[in-house]
Amino acid sequence: MRLLKYFLLFIICYAKLNAQDLHFSQYFNSPLLTNPANTGFEPDADYRVGINYRNQWAGVLNNPYKTMSAWGDVQLLNNRIDNGWLGVGLVLLKDAAGSGNLTSNKVYGSVAYHQLLGYKSLLSGGFGFGAVNKRIDITKLTFDDEWNGKFFDVTIPSNEPFNSTSVWYFDLEAGLNYALFPSDNVYLNAGFSVDHINTPKESFFSNNTADTKVAMRYNGFANASVKLNDQWIINPNVYFSLTSKSTELVGGMNAHYNLSGDGNLQVIGGLYYRTKDAVIPMVGVSVSSVTITVSYDATNSSLGTYSQTQGAYELSLVKNGVFSNFGKSVKCPVVKF
Repeated sequence: MRLLKYFLLFIICYAKLNAQDLHFSQYFNSPLLTNPANTGFEPDADYRVGINYRNQWAGVLNNPYKTMSAWGDVQLLNNRIDNGWLGVGLVLLKDAAGSGNLTSNKVYGSVAYHQLLGYKSLLSGGFGFGAVNKRIDITKLTFDDEWNGKFFDVTIPSNEPFNSTSVWYFDLEAGLNYALFPSDNVYLNAGFSVDHINTPKESFFSNNTADTKVAMRYNGFANASVKLNDQWIINPNVYFSLTSKSTELVGGMNAHYNLSGDGNLQVIGGLYYRTKDAVIPMVGVSVSSVTITVSYDATNSSLGTYSQTQGAYELSLVKNGVFSNFGKSVKCPVVKF
């Protein structure tokens, strides 16, 4: 029964990994990973940098899944293009877990162009390209052929058809983003992107063992910012992802409360829900140009039976800024205190 329990747990985790594909619950704080068209999409800043960290399934695995990213983007040609600008960005991703030290390392560059459509809307298009490396230490794994009736004997050949313990491939993605700002107090934004457009091959086994192509992933999101008064700004969000037959839907809202009166000190609280998986409370603080948020995935799916009710912890830090001491001209309205 114990072996059966861990086998079922592996199946659940594997299915969830295929749906998630290195993601963060705070998707709105990892904009370049969500959609390459978000690159340089920060109207009142010249640049942004951020880090994200996620630790999950600590109650299930001795070596839990840890996902880390560092990213940054910058606006270019803002002073040379009257009604638009260019954005370029870079994302570094690492994911590691399990007894076999299954590790993913990804480096993505992205480029986007943002074009004003009159005075109240903006259309953005972007694409990303990157290199991906995945590796595993098979010396730390055991297989059924190594069972001698009493214990796993690693000196016995596993007879597994491993072709390599490290694979590399090139990856492509593209997306669109549309923003509408009917007033200084309301901002609406929606986007759509496709990852793994080139369906690269990814397998540690020989290519004829199974279909080794990475399926295309389709992502959609919708955000809004509404300034209620001089103390409150609310931000409802929804995110959807589809990979093969696996789907993910996350929705909720966060609110910023103006503590200092000038917007330089804000406290943040929010609540999100991933369907059939987790409730996600979030808290944070924004000090001048730096925002720090922490969230927790409280699992309410069948995985909670095996995870000892331990969910996922996530931390996000984002900083933006301008290059000129005299500030910058903003080409479209921004909802802020």
